[in-house]
Amino acid sequence: MNIETYSDLIRVAGMQTEPQRLLFVFATAELPEGATAEQISQFERGEGGTLSPVLCVDKLPSEVEDFGTLVAESERTGIYWNVAFVSAMSGRGGVQPNGDEAEQPLKMMMEQIQAGMVAQFLALSRDGEIIQLY
Repeated sequence: MNIETYSDLIRVAGMQTEPQRLLFVFATAELPEGATAEQISQFERGEGGTLSPVLCVDKLPSEVEDFGTLVAESERTGIYWNVAFVSAMSGRGGVQPNGDEAEQPLKMMMEQIQAGMVAQFLALSRDGEIIQLY
C-alpha cells in the first residue's frame, strides 16, 4: 500500500505483523550561512534553504491517530517547525518498542536530517500533507 496521507501512515502501521512505534523529528527551514541573493529569493518563495532538527518525539500510532493531535502537542513546546519527518520501529514478538528503545534511533534520524539525508523518511508539512524534498 502506498502512503499518500497521514491517515495512510497510521493505517499501514496498524497492519504490520509487529507493533510499531513512530519516530518524529521536527525541523525548521533556515537560510544557509552566507546565503546569496538568489538563495534568499528562493527561500522567501518557500524553496531551498537548510533543514535543522529542533524537536523529536516517539509515539505509538494510537497516540497520534490524527495529525492535528501531534501538531497541537508540538505547539505547546513553543518551538516552531516547518517539516515533520517520520520513521517507524517494529516491535519484537508482539511487544511494542518502548520509549527508551527509541532514543538512539531518534538521535540517528536527527543526525541524518542535519546531514541532508532525508530520502528514507516520510516528510509532512505543518498541515499534514506529505511533501517531497529535493
